[in-house]
Amino acid sequence: MSKTNRPSSSAALLNLLVHPRSALTRRFAPVRAAFYLVAVFATLVVGMAGTVAEPASHTPVWVTLGTAGGPMPNPLRSQPANALVVGQNIVLFDVGDGAVEKLAQAGLKLENVKAVVLSHLHMDHAAGLEGVIGLRWQNSLRGPFTVYGPPGTKAMVDGIIAALQPSIGAGYGFDNDFGKDPVEIRVQEVEAGTLFDVLPDITVRAVENTHYTFSSGSEDAKRYKSFSFRIHGEGRTIVYTGDTGPSDAVTDLAKGADLLVSEVQDLPALEKIIRQAAPNMPAVVWNNLTAHLQQHHLSPEDVGDIANTAGVGRVVLTHLGPAPPEAIAEKLFIPGVKSVFDGPVVVAEDLGRY
Repeated sequence: MSKTNRPSSSAALLNLLVHPRSALTRRFAPVRAAFYLVAVFATLVVGMAGTVAEPASHTPVWVTLGTAGGPMPNPLRSQPANALVVGQNIVLFDVGDGAVEKLAQAGLKLENVKAVVLSHLHMDHAAGLEGVIGLRWQNSLRGPFTVYGPPGTKAMVDGIIAALQPSIGAGYGFDNDFGKDPVEIRVQEVEAGTLFDVLPDITVRAVENTHYTFSSGSEDAKRYKSFSFRIHGEGRTIVYTGDTGPSDAVTDLAKGADLLVSEVQDLPALEKIIRQAAPNMPAVVWNNLTAHLQQHHLSPEDVGDIANTAGVGRVVLTHLGPAPPEAIAEKLFIPGVKSVFDGPVVVAEDLGRY
């Protein structure tokens, strides 16, 4: 064979790979395997070298982790919880039961949660806080972490930390000092008008809403507060109502917002469900409950009025009462909003991104 026709060493190696049944190939099986590994590694390196990573967007994205209103467990929707996602950082706005699991389902990492903001301290909005704090501890996430909320938030966090002590003290079950490292949670209680930065580029403003209507100046009015929030970030403003009734303060807060994330209740539908579930409810309980639903929550028309007066860009309906499947929810809630507001309106689903 002439020199010009003699296969090169690389061609011979490729021939071994193409004809795996030959005795020669079997003899050089280790070489073949090594070649594959080198080839795969080289491909990955070349691919990475030829790819320029795009910078993460810092425009805030709102993720509805849980969209069911009220304290009743729902097989279709989780309790109220939301994630504000800014690049790799996350801030949770309300953390109903199941918030950590929904976070995982959304593909979001607990380690990236930098803060929690509570609109009020009803358990359907705050029951998941122990899971957030406890699982941060158990997964050794010791970075800065702040819980913002109304008066009473520090007492709630202190109670959660106290409740975690048996778990922390037991540690991994060895005679060591695992349980001695304290749980470090910063708490900032906010008031109406408070401005606070939950992330370097994200500013939040709180206003008191009408989810509670205690007598002005009473001890209960000082002790129990419910807030709505205006969140401003890079190129986008989001208003989250939390739980509220009709409120001029909330309408003013929402002026010009790109996105209004609002609770919504259909009172006739709720009354029918409650009557069926508790036909023997005492009259005084029924009267207080229906007054609460009428005064301390928003009908679809109420939401439409806020959105229309404030001139918002888009409405996302959440904290649904009742909380049916998507197709039924759209028919139940959207027409009332659209009767007043002619902009885009959607009913949120768990894990929806807006």
